[in-house]
Amino acid sequence: VVIVVLFRDHNSKQRERNQYKQRKALLTTQSPPTVSLTVMAKYAYAPLQIDQNRRGNQGGSSGNNLSGMMMSSSNNNNSNIPSQADKDDGNDQLVQERMPMCVAICVLLAIVFVLSKGSGDIDLQAQQQLQQQQQHSLRSMDTPQVGATAATATTATTTASGHHSEVYPKPGMVQQQDLVDMNMVPEAAPDSLAAASTTTVNTATIETPPVASCPDCPTCPEPTTTTTTTTPNILDDPNALMAKLRQDALDSTPPHIIECSSAEAGESQDACHLPKSERYTALGQKGATLWMTGCSGAGKTTIATALEDLLVKHHGKHVYRLDGDNLRTGLNRDLTFTEADRAESVRRTGELATLFSDAGVITLVGLISPYRGDRDLVRKRHEDQGIPFYEIFLDVPIDELKARDPKGQYARVDSGELKHFTCIDDPYEEPLDPEITLKTHELKIEESAKILLQRLEKDGILMGPPKVTPPGLPNPDGDLLVDLLVSPTEAPSKQAEAATLPKVLLTDIDLNWLQTVAEGWAAPLTGFMREGILLETLHFNSLLVDPFNITGNGDKLTTKTKFEDFNPHRPNHRVSMPIPITLSLTEFTKDSIEESGKQDVALVTRMGKMIAILRNVEIYENRKEEIVTRMFGAIDMGHPYIKNIYAGGDYLIGGEIELLERIVYNDGLDQWRKTVTELLQEFDDKGADTVYAFQTRNPTHAGHAYLMKSAGEDLKRQGYENPVLWLSPLGGWTKSDDVPLDVRVKQHEEVLKMGTDHPGGLDPASTVMSIWPAPMVYAGPTEVQFHAKSRRCAGASYFVVGRDPAGMKGSMEAVAHQDDDLYDGNHGRYVLQNSPGIEDMKMLSFVKVMYDVTDNVMKVPDESRMDDFISISGTKMRLLARNGAVPCSATDIPTDLVEANCIPSGFMVPDGWDLVVDYYKNIDNTTRWIPWSQPHVDPPAAEGTVSTGSFGFSTFAMQNVGSASFWHDIEYMPSAYKADKGIINMVTEIPMYMAAKMEVDKSSPGNPIIQDSNKDGSPRYYTYGTPFFNYGLIPQTWEDPDLKTGLFGGDNDPIDVMELGSTSLKMGSVTPCRVLGSMELIDEGEMDHKILCISLSDPDASRIHNMDDLEAVKPGYIAKIVHWWKYYKTSDGKDVNSLGSETPRTVDQALQVLEEVHHRWRSLCGLDGTRRTALSSHTDGFWLASQGCRA
Repeated sequence: VVIVVLFRDHNSKQRERNQYKQRKALLTTQSPPTVSLTVMAKYAYAPLQIDQNRRGNQGGSSGNNLSGMMMSSSNNNNSNIPSQADKDDGNDQLVQERMPMCVAICVLLAIVFVLSKGSGDIDLQAQQQLQQQQQHSLRSMDTPQVGATAATATTATTTASGHHSEVYPKPGMVQQQDLVDMNMVPEAAPDSLAAASTTTVNTATIETPPVASCPDCPTCPEPTTTTTTTTPNILDDPNALMAKLRQDALDSTPPHIIECSSAEAGESQDACHLPKSERYTALGQKGATLWMTGCSGAGKTTIATALEDLLVKHHGKHVYRLDGDNLRTGLNRDLTFTEADRAESVRRTGELATLFSDAGVITLVGLISPYRGDRDLVRKRHEDQGIPFYEIFLDVPIDELKARDPKGQYARVDSGELKHFTCIDDPYEEPLDPEITLKTHELKIEESAKILLQRLEKDGILMGPPKVTPPGLPNPDGDLLVDLLVSPTEAPSKQAEAATLPKVLLTDIDLNWLQTVAEGWAAPLTGFMREGILLETLHFNSLLVDPFNITGNGDKLTTKTKFEDFNPHRPNHRVSMPIPITLSLTEFTKDSIEESGKQDVALVTRMGKMIAILRNVEIYENRKEEIVTRMFGAIDMGHPYIKNIYAGGDYLIGGEIELLERIVYNDGLDQWRKTVTELLQEFDDKGADTVYAFQTRNPTHAGHAYLMKSAGEDLKRQGYENPVLWLSPLGGWTKSDDVPLDVRVKQHEEVLKMGTDHPGGLDPASTVMSIWPAPMVYAGPTEVQFHAKSRRCAGASYFVVGRDPAGMKGSMEAVAHQDDDLYDGNHGRYVLQNSPGIEDMKMLSFVKVMYDVTDNVMKVPDESRMDDFISISGTKMRLLARNGAVPCSATDIPTDLVEANCIPSGFMVPDGWDLVVDYYKNIDNTTRWIPWSQPHVDPPAAEGTVSTGSFGFSTFAMQNVGSASFWHDIEYMPSAYKADKGIINMVTEIPMYMAAKMEVDKSSPGNPIIQDSNKDGSPRYYTYGTPFFNYGLIPQTWEDPDLKTGLFGGDNDPIDVMELGSTSLKMGSVTPCRVLGSMELIDEGEMDHKILCISLSDPDASRIHNMDDLEAVKPGYIAKIVHWWKYYKTSDGKDVNSLGSETPRTVDQALQVLEEVHHRWRSLCGLDGTRRTALSSHTDGFWLASQGCRA
């Protein structure tokens, strides 16, 4: 069939007029063979409300559009056509309005011609008669018909839905053979044709013209019917004929019509449409088709309706349901129930579902669709378009269907009233490999709907962006996995770059937060918060994000905050972000960064390790009071984390993280520290179809185990096949009276070892234990939102939450609730359930459990026998553990456990209880436990040294192997430089960039280097910034408290020395160093001299011999040194230090000081004959028994 599509060219009117003449002549002269056709009811294609005056001028009839289109006059004169074309441009519109009808007639003629060419059974005489009939029929279109034919011509059809549509008029005709209309009305004789024509689909036939021509007669005679007897063929069956027409048209149509210039013929036309990824991301869901097939009454519509209700009302998704009823009202109203029409129904519905799903709609199709091949074609159509397709087989026995019989159809079949009923006496081909099979006679409606919902959740259909997690697990917030660890090949160059950047000091709590962000627990965050992101967090507990740049805000989280230049389009997605994750710095560090002129900084741990780079930094004011009040909603200066915030610097720094190496703590627990990526892989390895997280801050007893196992069983009842428990102990900073991390983790290990053999055990096959890295902040309802959000980022869909999550008692400094809960115990769960950005994560609440003495199991108490249950609170458990309680008799459990000092055997796994007892009995031995995740690293030790204990903790000590004492046995001046009095030996205590405050222990044997302590016994660290110098002592010196400089005596220590080179020295190293000058620090009433020197091995040593050289080679360096010593204690809440002079002393002045303190050391050791009794009482307890001190 050749279809000519006409495009109107307003610049070529004459050519169009000629073509119009040719088409008119063609229509009035050609006579293609004619066959009996069943013609569908027509709908208006082009505007039909044409000005009636123009119709009258052209001699057309308002009741007959075809006659107007042909422009015929009553005298059959065609000369009016050119004259119409010569009129003004207004008439061009008339032609354009009527052009679709001309094209339709051309298409009709072409179809008839093809059919006639394929019908070899019609003899020549019949063919000629049919040609004459068609010629007459076409010519008669110029004249309105009368009688029955006129009535047919003006018929309008009203659909079952009440929609009124115009029907293009057709001349009344008599069938060549008796045909049945497409809606399966009874066979009609020719006399009943007029009545049949009023149905939804009209039957048109071809007439034999009268001998006399109608224009020559005053009244048209009654038509005469000529019946041609032919061999039965496809023309005898109108349904088969239409099926053949449709199939021929489909076969001759290319699979892809070119939709735009960007696409190629026969190829996908995706280039002509908005990309699916962008559409789906913007909509927040993916398109998919759920094709429900099964016998009548299996529940297709019922289940689809229930699923639609769930998806739309509970999840806010765009869903539409297609089934036989709403399709046959319109799209498929012309189809019967023949095999061919059923196939066409499936094809049309499949095409419609493909379009809907391509548009992002979750399309629910409920069709019997009995033939497997038809369904497979629909599947292939979806697969070709890259659209998810789910074939859902509703598998219900026939007896059950007959028992249901919602429409009474099976009863009619049994009575013989209905024939050819699918699944009874017409075939139904069951799916061979459906995505889902539902035996709906065994399931409740809501259960079937939930199964389908869970499959959509599992496959990521309910989320717009691509799924980046294993099936069944949620995407992280922002829908992108965050893993900021640089690749091994990049690490060396990044480390080298970090060495050249300004340094920002990380506390151990900062290190916890760095791990939290870098491993993906705080997605979509990729760095410490910028100012705008912090404001959103404080005010909304959430962020607006656009990770896929749908609204042009793709870089919102990674660009510097702008307060005057806003994107006019807001990001389209909100994610939970309730806790500020910030990095504070002092003015000293801020100035160092700004003076460097660099946009990136290196992040350095307190042990001096360069662990990360922070890119494109943004520095802004640390508004501590605003952060605290909005974050905590409480005023309590004794709150431990509030103290931490106020102890921070006056500025915050934001930027994006590049983690240079994986964060490990070397505390024996790293095997339980897993990144988000590793956790997701472990969940996948266990075949999890959902994950529920249980956070622990205490040892796990049988009550906890009961709650965890009950939650798993409940999830299975909801339809999950393999829910996996995530046992998630808190790993970051916790307050001092919480159970230490190592005690909890080791107790959990025993719980997993015991498995299901004990009521307090957990099945390791369905449990994953992994430490959560973030610090606790004890912010109650605000914090619990972050606990849930970060677990979802690692794959959890459910979070178990108890009473007063993340809460604590107020301190005695609290304005309200002193020594009482800061937050109402019910608020946390309520806020969590309704928090913004929580998405579809679901909460599992704690229930009260008690110990059942009848079976030694913790469970929900039975109200009918409460005497059989005893309560074991956390307070009682801690008291029993401190008292070393032993197991009670299994058959005689006392009601007063404390008095009996026993613990029921089913309360906790035995070895786990032993660990808890051991901890509470030795709770005061703080050096034995690992309270939270703090780095245990090897010291940057020099050769010839040996260390014991943990570096950075009070147990650490470093000895010099070659001599008994760092203080007494190393020479004051190196022997090789005796002639140069300006060269001294320096023993490095604190290497460059290391914030751990180390010092020589004057009292212990061998005078080892140890960790300095605060007054409360905690390890001391610099907090003002990273030291930009190496720091240590000059051996064989002593600043005597009795030696006064003005009003101030010495600080009773070896004299301090600052090495000002560019290379970090090893701890315990002995380095020859050229004296450049000195400073005098007045510190808490003592005169503390600081010798300034440069290592002889430093690259700049040959150019720097005094302070003037230092300033010339390193401009601003002296001012930086002065600033450090004046302000370095202010970050600890102390006052500004005073200096004897802000101008460093000269080399000669410094050497004079050195001579004096060396002489005082000799007196201390009695090397000049001074008796010990003559020395200051401050020397009591000094270890002076070394070889160098007694020589």
